[in-house]
Amino acid sequence: MVKLIIMIFIIFINILTFGANTKILDIHDKSLPKIKEEDIPKVPGLPNKDMEEKNNKGEIIGIRKLEKNTTVMMEAQVKVVVPLEILSDIDINTVIIDDEKATVPFDIELNKKPDKENYYKINFSQKDIDIDNDGKVDTKIYSPDYINTKIVKGNYVTVDGANISKEGTHKKTIYMTIGVRE
Repeated sequence: MVKLIIMIFIIFINILTFGANTKILDIHDKSLPKIKEEDIPKVPGLPNKDMEEKNNKGEIIGIRKLEKNTTVMMEAQVKVVVPLEILSDIDINTVIIDDEKATVPFDIELNKKPDKENYYKINFSQKDIDIDNDGKVDTKIYSPDYINTKIVKGNYVTVDGANISKEGTHKKTIYMTIGVRE
């Protein structure tokens, strides 16, 4: 009983203390902006009465009876598939003297591990390259048949100095894409 009296006393004190500072919103206050009816979004409602069917002339040709109204709650799940992509750019530099043959290994990094084994492969825009444009193939790119890991190892470039007839620095851009087993 004492607790109840103390609680009522505390509520009474709070009303006296804070009640005078509380302002109640007056909906008829002229300082509030007016909201036009067309600014209020229209929410489509479910039909609640029978619908009249009309022809092109506006004459009623029938009435569709409303059988029932229901609300269906649905849940959707989305599976996001991230495509397999090559992340690394590869620059291969080597010095070839006379008829020297060189093998340069390189790794290719992908954005993720392939989801299927022995399904994806790396396609090169060229595998047999004439680096000095003399008509003889002097550079070849080798790569595993399929990629099964995030970092593809076992790739290498061979350069045959005997087929290079022009001295100097030679540059070639080769594009890599990911393909699927055919």
